[in-house]
Amino acid sequence: MTVDISDREVAADPRLFSTPQAEAIKQEICAAGRKLWLRQYVDGNGGNISHRIGPNEVICTPTLVSKYDLTPADLCLVDLDGKQIAGTKPRTSEIFLHLEIYKSVPQAKSVVHCHPPHATAYAITGKVPPNLIIPEFEVFVGKVAIAPYRTPGTAEFARTVLPFVRDHNTVLLANHGAVCWADSVTHAEWYTEVLDTYCWTLMLAAQLGAPVSYFSEQQGSDLLELKKSLGLPDVRFNASRVEECAQAYPVVPSPAASQPEGLQGKLANVDVQALVKTITEAVLKELAAR
Repeated sequence: MTVDISDREVAADPRLFSTPQAEAIKQEICAAGRKLWLRQYVDGNGGNISHRIGPNEVICTPTLVSKYDLTPADLCLVDLDGKQIAGTKPRTSEIFLHLEIYKSVPQAKSVVHCHPPHATAYAITGKVPPNLIIPEFEVFVGKVAIAPYRTPGTAEFARTVLPFVRDHNTVLLANHGAVCWADSVTHAEWYTEVLDTYCWTLMLAAQLGAPVSYFSEQQGSDLLELKKSLGLPDVRFNASRVEECAQAYPVVPSPAASQPEGLQGKLANVDVQALVKTITEAVLKELAAR
C-alpha cells in the first residue's frame, strides 16, 4: 500500500520545522544519533535518521556530520520528493531510502539507517539471522530481509527495500548496513540495538561449539500472537508473502566469495573437528608405540 497521492498535492509547509512538535523531534533525533555513535553503529559521518512530521514533510539529519555531534540546528526539512525546504545544512544524500519507506508504509513515522557491525557482518555475507531463538528479537524484529547492494544515495538503492518494508520493520542492506522503521525515532533506534545485539549473541554462541537451542513452533506462534497484538509487522502473518519476499532479491555470493583462494580459503573448507580428531589419533598412536 502506498501513501495517497492527495497527501503530496499539498505543498510542504516549512513552518512545521519551527513548531514545538518539531523541536521535540529534533531533540529525539540528536539523542538517537549520539546513542548510535556510542554503540559504534556509525563511524565518521555515517548513518542517517528521519521522522515524518506531516503529510509531505520529513525532518532528517544532514550530510557530513557525525551523529555524535548532531544539534537541533543541524537538522533539515524535506518533502517526499527529497527537496529541502528548511535547514541551513544540506540534507543527507540517502534520504531517498527513507522516503521510499514512508511512501510505501503509511504507519512508518521514523527511519534509522546505520552500520551496526554484527548485523553488517551478516549483510556482507548475504545471510540473515535465524529465528526462534530469543523472545525479544522475535517480537520486536522477527524475520529480517536482505536487499541487494546498489550504490548508496541513488534512487535505485532506495528502491531495493520496497519488496520488504511492508512486512518487515528491519532490512539488511547487502554490503552496507541496516535500516529500521518504527512509530518513533526512539523505537527505530531500539530495533537497531535489538538487531545488532542478537547478531552478536549468535556469533558468540557459535564459538561455544554447542548447538543452539530453538523454540518450538508453538512457542514461536505464541510470540507472533503477542507481536500482532502490539501492531508490529511480520511477514509470517501472511504465508504467501514469505515466499514472495524470499524470491524478491536472492543474494548470491560472488565467485570470489564462494571460491576463496590461498591459505585462508583452504582453511575455510576444512572440517576442523575431523582434522582435530585425526591429529589426536595420530599423536596417541605415536605415544603408544614408544
